[in-house]
Amino acid sequence: MKKILVLNGPNLNLLGTREPEQYGRDTLADVERLCQEAGAKHGVEIECRQSNHEGVLIDWIHEAGREVAAGHMLGVVMNPGAYTHTSIALHDAIKGASVPLIELHISNVHAREEFRHHSYISPAARGIIVGLGVKGYVLAIAALVP
Repeated sequence: MKKILVLNGPNLNLLGTREPEQYGRDTLADVERLCQEAGAKHGVEIECRQSNHEGVLIDWIHEAGREVAAGHMLGVVMNPGAYTHTSIALHDAIKGASVPLIELHISNVHAREEFRHHSYISPAARGIIVGLGVKGYVLAIAALVP
């Protein structure tokens, strides 16, 4: 069974308690359960990981690139959190690993503060889903399934 890696970046471990007016009340565990259900529906294995550390996320993207190249993985769904707006290194990792990646944001970043309007990830992503809440994860998983 092919796999999709779901990566959540900094502060997403605080889902459910951090700014619920922006991100809702679903916890990271709720999101991961939703992703597992979506994977089961599409017949793919879902692996969920979260880190607050940029280098760890980069290592996981490199690993995913190797798995995609070996034919074991379809791609990555990633909510890069605030690294969206700051990390050229994540952009370079996605491009360098040649990994199909869907960039995902729970909130509509374009309706928020100006500094959130720019993404270093988007130019390297296959697609982008923003502002649809945690249901965006389900759509992102579906987007990677052939």
